Amino acid sequence: MKIKWLGHSSFLIESGRGIKIITDPFDETLGYKLPRIKANIVTVSHEHFDHNYVRGVKGRPVVFKGLVKRESHKMEFRGISSYHDSVYGGQRGPNTIFLIKADGLSLCHLGDLGHILNSDKLAEIGVVDILFVPVGGFYTIDSSQATQIIKDIKPKIAIPMHYKTEAIKFSIDPVEVFLYGKDNVQRLESNEFEITEDTLPESTQIYVLQYE
Repeated sequence: MKIKWLGHSSFLIESGRGIKIITDPFDETLGYKLPRIKANIVTVSHEHFDHNYVRGVKGRPVVFKGLVKRESHKMEFRGISSYHDSVYGGQRGPNTIFLIKADGLSLCHLGDLGHILNSDKLAEIGVVDILFVPVGGFYTIDSSQATQIIKDIKPKIAIPMHYKTEAIKFSIDPVEVFLYGKDNVQRLESNEFEITEDTLPESTQIYVLQYE
């Protein structure tokens, strides 16, 4: 499997069979440039412009939103309910956590999660190999909450997302705030990497991808 960071909370996930999934595509007014990629599947965690720009994706992808439980292209997709804030969606509405099972790996994209996960949600999520976690705060969980969720879920790889870079002007923290004091950090020199069930690290590692 190949995983490529497109910016913000958007990733291109390509299975070993060449099936392409894009998570949370963004409107380019955000500041990042969305590559013109033809995808088979798009997941959308919530209906905000920096996460739901499906028409920016080439092809005729299957679009998954909300509490779906579907199989597509020999992969499993499941949406889990959550909120964009800490007051049950009262400020920013609902958010969908997406679980994806492909190539023997279990992936979890938290979208714009705005709260700590209780034991019921953690049980619903289950075992996770690769976790995509927002860390910038203000609009989502902050660095300390993200750290707690990683400890609770115990993924093999945690990939921070939704943080401030030179490309965007959002008033959120840069990734360095989240990384401070952590010694299990792998700073990749690229915006992508390949992973298989056999090459997962034994304990949780944080992979920081570069924006290109």
